Amino acid sequence: MEFSIDDKTQTILGMIREFMQKEVYPLEPYFLGKKFSDMKGKLEEARQKVKRMELWAPQLPRELGGVGIGFMGYAICCEEIGRSPIGPYIFGSQAPDAGNIEILAKYATAEQRRLYLEPLVRGEIRSCFSMTEPEFAGSNPTEMAATAVKDGDDYVINGHKWYSSAADGARFAVVMAITNPEASPYLRASMIIVPTDSPGFQLLRNISVMGHAGDDYASHGEIMYHNVRVPQTNLLGTEGQGFVIAQERLGPGRIHHCMRYIGIAQRSFEMMCAYAAKREVGGGKTLSTKQIVQAWIAECRAEIHASRLMVLHAAWKIDTQGAYAAREEISLIKFYVANMMLRVIDHAIQVHGGLGVSDDTILSFFARSERGARIYDGADEVHKVVVAKRILKQYM
Repeated sequence: MEFSIDDKTQTILGMIREFMQKEVYPLEPYFLGKKFSDMKGKLEEARQKVKRMELWAPQLPRELGGVGIGFMGYAICCEEIGRSPIGPYIFGSQAPDAGNIEILAKYATAEQRRLYLEPLVRGEIRSCFSMTEPEFAGSNPTEMAATAVKDGDDYVINGHKWYSSAADGARFAVVMAITNPEASPYLRASMIIVPTDSPGFQLLRNISVMGHAGDDYASHGEIMYHNVRVPQTNLLGTEGQGFVIAQERLGPGRIHHCMRYIGIAQRSFEMMCAYAAKREVGGGKTLSTKQIVQAWIAECRAEIHASRLMVLHAAWKIDTQGAYAAREEISLIKFYVANMMLRVIDHAIQVHGGLGVSDDTILSFFARSERGARIYDGADEVHKVVVAKRILKQYM
């Protein structure tokens, strides 16, 4: 296993790190204190700077308009970009667009590429991914009620979706709906592109998460599809392949999420250490002299390092053997890294005291926005069961 960084990636990583310090972190107070839509001008200025520096879309190959550093290269850069909640958006690597770009690049027709993929890659439009339904367990994507029924040359889509992240302001949705109800569970659903200005597409609300509904890109939408009619040419891939495409999207996506989690944990850790070293607690001593704080720092350092190596190993296995071969490693990092990140954030908040739960630092945002990490992309418990069953087969 080779995790070393080539000279090109090392240079790009240094450029990203410097840009984050000078351009991205200073925008965070606006992000915390204003609506996302109110700061889009500032974000767009930063995006244009990224493009001029040729750092736009580091997850994509050059032929698609990206940086072209490969899967492992981006896995490493993703940690740095993920240290800020607005980092991925500014660099053009934000979910759910990044995942939708992956599947469009593989399955889109020439017309779909022109209408949806190319402007999405350029950052001119946004998209959302519409799979989870409030009436069914999100951890089982084979269970859904949304349907897409053929009528002439069209599909007529009916369904109720939620946690369609970034639906507010998206130009189109990639919708998972049942097209083959008589098929086996894994061959019933298909993915269909639905423009959000289609009659019958209704964004019911931005779901309030931990007291914050958000807006524009920074939101999770609840959507009703009521007799939404789109041409059958909007089908992605072939009918009945929705589950297969979703799994292809999820494997690399979990690597990206986990590296972002490590970036958040690393930044929280650095904030904790810096604050502990300067915060006086009486008698001329600082928090850093307290053994419990020292223990937290040591434990957090070890867990971040272990998580990083686990994720890089999973990324290496995807890169060399494919996502299917790495499914156990992907499940392991999914629950381990999410829990690690939340523990580090919690320790950092505790060290900061009252300041930590205020919105004067980024820590409170991390705490409320990242709690869902143990639920998104499959609940921790599901991944643990999958891994345990696979291990136990060796002993039966």
